[in-house]
Amino acid sequence: MTAPQPPTLKSQSTGPDGAAVEDGAALLDAVEAHHRRFNVFPSEAAYVAVVLWDAHTHLIDCFPSTPRIAFLSPEPGSGKTRALEIIETVTPRPILTTDVSPAALFRSVSDPEARPTVLFDEVDTTFGPKAAGNEDLRGLINSGHRRSGVVLRCVGDGGTQTVQRFPVYAALAMGGLGDLPDTIMSRSIIIRMRRRAPNEKVEPFRESTNGPEGHVLRKRLAVWADTVRAELQDATPEFPEGINDRPADVWEPLLAIAEAAGGHWPVRARAACVQLVTAAKANDKGSIGIRLLTDLRQIFNGADRMPSSVLVDQLNAMDDAPWADLDGKPLNARALARMLGDYVTADNEPIKPRTMKFNGVAAKGYLASDLTDGWVRYCPPLSQESVTAVTAVTAQVRPLFPVTDTGTVTGASVDPPPAIAAGGDRS
Repeated sequence: MTAPQPPTLKSQSTGPDGAAVEDGAALLDAVEAHHRRFNVFPSEAAYVAVVLWDAHTHLIDCFPSTPRIAFLSPEPGSGKTRALEIIETVTPRPILTTDVSPAALFRSVSDPEARPTVLFDEVDTTFGPKAAGNEDLRGLINSGHRRSGVVLRCVGDGGTQTVQRFPVYAALAMGGLGDLPDTIMSRSIIIRMRRRAPNEKVEPFRESTNGPEGHVLRKRLAVWADTVRAELQDATPEFPEGINDRPADVWEPLLAIAEAAGGHWPVRARAACVQLVTAAKANDKGSIGIRLLTDLRQIFNGADRMPSSVLVDQLNAMDDAPWADLDGKPLNARALARMLGDYVTADNEPIKPRTMKFNGVAAKGYLASDLTDGWVRYCPPLSQESVTAVTAVTAQVRPLFPVTDTGTVTGASVDPPPAIAAGGDRS
């Protein structure tokens, strides 16, 4: 069902002093044309999101949060830096950097009157698999997503130190290889960049000649922002169906700005919102724990219990899974128990292995009924296509665990009672 279209917020044709007011839709069109000259983005939705993000940097004080935008790709040479360079030409007080310390970042953004737009390139060197974690910087980036975000630091000498609050609310765009920490990804609009195909042409960008062209747009955005600032202070855009929680926080400023601009931008913004949020969910790998629960659901495939040894063997045999190489060694029963112990059963008890009989031999294993609550809460729903695929994958395994005519256990598999469906989430 298509969500009802929200009313478009109209800007005045003249300001209080009688001067003509910029046509917001035409201005955003011009910013988009500027990007299209030098950037090849992977979708129309990406152009819409980037243009609205550019505009929001001039208006972030109107909103309770500022979305991060992340240009990510699996390979270098995919246009991430160029995207940041074009954004630099149209956003207020840009700082383009490839390396920043937490202290330098919070001091750079702590002055609301001179708050920069931070453009953080090669962010994978800070948060990638070979980086040291940089928890302080990650926390700072997450705090700066909210207008109320601050960091606390002791200021002064010796015994005269006092605790001072530094505001860290600021617009941030990033570019890097691979993915970012989950907490940053959830606060970001993700643009999955690709290398240009031979038929995808762009103009060469030269800062000396093309930079000033962007600066003209920057000034026009700043002037237009002042004409709609009061209107946007209390803006509450209506979200497309299914957009809530963190995605709603991320997209609220962009949808509000699209409505203020008018023209075709409200419709395009809502379509882009749905497309990019859906794509982000599809690419969300989740935590290692959620991956474990999802893979266990596939292995159980309706069985009511399985031995730990069989689960470990089947997990380690998955070609596209991380289990055969966890910190340089394969998953074992002890690691499996430790990871599942972070989750609870429907009775709110930690999931743990039980001693059961399999083929008349006592062994440690797990009950599907203990895992079902975790499957329902954390795993993606099983579509009919997924059910068919899971059945095909496990058909080769199930003969190892025969089921008697009476349904009693003679191996690791029995006909499950109706309350235990595969995955526990079919209606």
